[in-house]
Amino acid sequence: MISWGAPWAFLLLVPVLALPLQPWLTGVAHLVVPGPDTLEAGRTARRALGRLPRVLQVVGLVLVVIAFARPRHTQRTLTVESEGLDIMLAIDTSGSMRAEDFGGGMRPLNRLEVAKAVMAEFVEERPYDRIGVVAFGTEAFTHVPLTLDHDTLTNVLDTIQIGIAGEGSTAVGSAIAVSAKRLKDLDAPSRLVILLTDGRSNSGRLEPEEAARLAATLGIKVYTIGVGSARGRSVFGMGDGLDEATLERVAEITGARYFRATDTRTLQKVYDTIDELEPSPAEVEELVEHTELFRRFLVPGTLLLLLEALLRLSWLRRFP
Repeated sequence: MISWGAPWAFLLLVPVLALPLQPWLTGVAHLVVPGPDTLEAGRTARRALGRLPRVLQVVGLVLVVIAFARPRHTQRTLTVESEGLDIMLAIDTSGSMRAEDFGGGMRPLNRLEVAKAVMAEFVEERPYDRIGVVAFGTEAFTHVPLTLDHDTLTNVLDTIQIGIAGEGSTAVGSAIAVSAKRLKDLDAPSRLVILLTDGRSNSGRLEPEEAARLAATLGIKVYTIGVGSARGRSVFGMGDGLDEATLERVAEITGARYFRATDTRTLQKVYDTIDELEPSPAEVEELVEHTELFRRFLVPGTLLLLLEALLRLSWLRRFP
């Protein structure tokens, strides 16, 4: 990218670009006096080129000003000195996530759409953490393995649809177990599961508390988020209702926290809070290299000013 070492120098362009107005502002007039041996063709050529020195002067000074602003090619290289966190995002894709009780501006958005958008923002704010996605409903599976390629992750996250893991029930315990399995053999400074659901566990081989105890023995924290409003449950009649007590116990067992989100704004605040509670320990070194480009402007600018002075003092010389 091109950057400027002294951008304040561009203020000098104001008087430079005002130079063509100088005769009009000061009222100073000039009379071109030809030499005695000048031919008619020479007089015509000189009149045609009479303004050339001023043009050369302005263009030369503009180039010199650009050189004073120190244009340079800047290259930034980021080196990650130490790893960040390993985070699995477990998202409920059961049928109850169709409820459109979160709002979303011009068109209604269901719980899953809002959750995906907020998760994408969370991922964007943690560029040095490895993040993966587990989708769960009747069953649970890894949808995106842990990765630092967050562009691909957010693109795949956007493709998650209701029912991708079965929409008839909710396997919270299985989601925790699958997430923990992905994290158990990694040596990151901290390993997290952030589980989002709007219902209660009514499927899968493991109960949520049992899966939480297994995660805790591996040193994995499980943050839980309950989403949806009471209005959504009563109007849409979906799901068995949010089991907040179980989600609270899961978070407590693993040394994490439970959060409740009833709309888009509170869900964003939940992920912001988790972001603050679990700062990334990644250390990043930034190497900045500058290649100065001022000579590309200073040399031609100086040559134009010298040519202008030569013409003004010789063939195109003016006398008051």
